[in-house]
Amino acid sequence: MGWVLKKFNELTNHELYRILEERTRVFVVEQNCPYLEADGKDTACYHLFLEEEGVMQAYLRIVPPGVSYKQASLGRVLVKKECRGKGLAHDLIKRGIDFVQRELGETVIKIQAQAHLEDFYGYFGFKAISEPYIDDYIPHIDMLLSE
Repeated sequence: MGWVLKKFNELTNHELYRILEERTRVFVVEQNCPYLEADGKDTACYHLFLEEEGVMQAYLRIVPPGVSYKQASLGRVLVKKECRGKGLAHDLIKRGIDFVQRELGETVIKIQAQAHLEDFYGYFGFKAISEPYIDDYIPHIDMLLSE
Protein backbone atom coordinates (compact mmCIF):
# COMPACT_ATOMS: atom_id res chain seq x y z
CA MET A 1 0.00 0.00 0.00
CA GLY A 2 2.83 2.45 0.81
CA TRP A 3 2.49 5.90 2.37
CA VAL A 4 -1.05 7.13 2.99
CA LEU A 5 -2.34 10.48 4.22
CA LYS A 6 -6.02 10.82 5.07
CA LYS A 7 -8.40 12.96 7.06
CA PHE A 8 -10.14 11.09 9.86
CA ASN A 9 -13.40 10.63 7.96
CA GLU A 10 -11.51 9.12 5.01
CA LEU A 11 -9.99 6.31 7.09
CA THR A 12 -11.47 2.86 6.67
CA ASN A 13 -12.56 0.99 9.79
CA HIS A 14 -9.58 -1.34 9.36
CA GLU A 15 -7.09 1.53 9.00
CA LEU A 16 -8.46 3.26 12.09
CA TYR A 17 -8.33 0.01 14.05
CA ARG A 18 -4.67 -0.61 13.06
CA ILE A 19 -3.75 2.99 13.92
CA LEU A 20 -5.32 2.83 17.39
CA GLU A 21 -3.92 -0.65 17.97
CA GLU A 22 -0.35 0.41 17.14
CA ARG A 23 -0.59 3.69 19.08
CA THR A 24 -1.83 1.79 22.13
CA ARG A 25 0.90 -0.84 21.70
CA VAL A 26 3.66 1.79 21.61
CA PHE A 27 2.44 4.59 23.88
CA VAL A 28 0.54 2.61 26.52
CA VAL A 29 1.94 -0.94 26.58
CA GLU A 30 5.56 -0.59 25.38
CA GLN A 31 6.17 2.62 27.32
CA ASN A 32 4.21 1.28 30.32
CA CYS A 33 2.21 4.47 30.48
CA PRO A 34 -1.49 4.04 31.28
CA TYR A 35 -3.45 6.96 29.86
CA LEU A 36 -6.41 7.52 27.55
CA GLU A 37 -4.65 7.29 24.18
CA ALA A 38 -7.76 8.22 22.15
CA ASP A 39 -7.84 11.85 23.31
CA GLY A 40 -10.68 13.28 21.21
CA LYS A 41 -8.44 15.14 18.76
CA ASP A 42 -8.23 12.50 16.02
CA THR A 43 -11.39 13.60 14.22
CA ALA A 44 -9.86 17.04 13.51
CA CYS A 45 -6.53 15.64 12.32
CA TYR A 46 -4.80 14.20 9.29
CA HIS A 47 -3.28 10.75 9.65
CA LEU A 48 -0.05 9.85 7.86
CA PHE A 49 1.04 6.24 7.86
CA LEU A 50 3.05 3.59 6.08
CA GLU A 51 1.22 0.32 5.66
CA GLU A 52 2.65 -2.74 3.94
CA GLU A 53 0.73 -6.00 3.62
CA GLY A 54 -1.78 -4.91 6.26
CA VAL A 55 0.94 -3.99 8.78
CA MET A 56 1.06 -0.44 10.15
CA GLN A 57 4.82 0.27 10.08
CA ALA A 58 4.95 4.00 10.86
CA TYR A 59 2.43 6.64 11.84
CA LEU A 60 1.98 10.25 12.87
CA ARG A 61 -0.94 12.54 13.22
CA ILE A 62 -0.93 16.04 11.83
CA VAL A 63 -2.82 18.40 14.09
CA PRO A 64 -4.15 21.60 12.48
CA PRO A 65 -3.69 24.93 14.25
CA GLY A 66 -6.15 25.58 17.07
CA VAL A 67 -6.61 21.93 18.08
CA SER A 68 -3.67 21.36 20.46
CA TYR A 69 -1.82 24.66 20.08
CA LYS A 70 -2.32 27.89 18.16
CA GLN A 71 0.28 26.43 15.76
CA ALA A 72 0.03 23.26 13.69
CA SER A 73 1.54 20.20 15.36
CA LEU A 74 2.84 16.71 14.72
CA GLY A 75 2.09 14.05 17.29
CA ARG A 76 1.71 10.37 18.11
CA VAL A 77 4.88 9.71 16.10
CA LEU A 78 5.73 6.02 16.03
CA VAL A 79 7.55 3.31 14.15
CA LYS A 80 6.50 -0.27 14.87
CA LYS A 81 9.16 -1.99 16.99
CA GLU A 82 9.98 -4.57 14.29
CA CYS A 83 10.43 -1.81 11.68
CA ARG A 84 12.81 0.47 13.57
CA GLY A 85 16.33 1.22 12.39
CA LYS A 86 15.36 1.50 8.72
CA GLY A 87 15.08 5.28 8.46
CA LEU A 88 11.28 5.28 8.53
CA ALA A 89 11.12 7.87 11.31
CA HIS A 90 13.12 10.39 9.27
CA ASP A 91 10.93 9.85 6.23
CA LEU A 92 7.80 10.10 8.38
CA ILE A 93 8.79 13.41 9.99
CA LYS A 94 9.94 14.88 6.68
CA ARG A 95 6.61 13.98 5.05
CA GLY A 96 4.67 15.43 8.00
CA ILE A 97 6.58 18.73 7.92
CA ASP A 98 6.20 18.95 4.15
CA PHE A 99 2.42 18.45 4.36
CA VAL A 100 2.00 21.10 7.07
CA GLN A 101 4.07 23.64 5.14
CA ARG A 102 2.88 22.96 1.59
CA GLU A 103 -0.70 21.77 1.99
CA LEU A 104 -1.80 23.57 5.15
CA GLY A 105 0.33 26.65 4.42
CA GLU A 106 1.62 26.79 7.98
CA THR A 107 5.16 28.04 8.66
CA VAL A 108 5.34 27.18 12.37
CA ILE A 109 5.01 23.70 13.89
CA LYS A 110 4.96 23.04 17.64
CA ILE A 111 5.56 19.60 19.10
CA GLN A 112 5.68 17.98 22.51
CA ALA A 113 8.65 15.61 22.22
CA GLN A 114 9.99 13.03 24.59
CA ALA A 115 13.11 14.72 25.97
CA HIS A 116 15.50 11.98 24.82
CA LEU A 117 14.44 12.73 21.21
CA GLU A 118 15.48 16.40 21.29
CA ASP A 119 18.46 15.80 18.97
CA PHE A 120 16.36 13.72 16.57
CA TYR A 121 13.82 16.53 16.13
CA GLY A 122 16.64 19.08 16.14
CA TYR A 123 17.90 17.46 12.93
CA PHE A 124 14.75 18.77 11.22
CA GLY A 125 15.18 22.27 12.65
CA PHE A 126 13.01 22.03 15.77
CA LYS A 127 14.32 24.10 18.70
CA ALA A 128 13.55 23.53 22.38
CA ILE A 129 11.26 26.20 23.82
CA SER A 130 10.80 24.73 27.29
CA GLU A 131 12.74 23.04 30.00
CA PRO A 132 12.13 19.28 30.33
CA TYR A 133 8.96 18.42 32.25
CA ILE A 134 7.15 15.22 33.17
CA ASP A 135 4.03 14.25 31.22
CA ASP A 136 2.47 10.84 31.80
CA TYR A 137 5.58 9.77 33.77
CA ILE A 138 7.93 10.52 30.83
CA PRO A 139 10.26 13.55 30.47
CA HIS A 140 9.09 15.79 27.61
CA ILE A 141 10.14 19.06 26.02
CA ASP A 142 8.22 21.54 23.88
CA MET A 143 9.86 22.32 20.55
CA LEU A 144 9.15 24.73 17.69
CA LEU A 145 10.00 24.69 14.00
CA SER A 146 9.69 27.97 12.16
CA GLU A 147 10.88 29.14 8.77
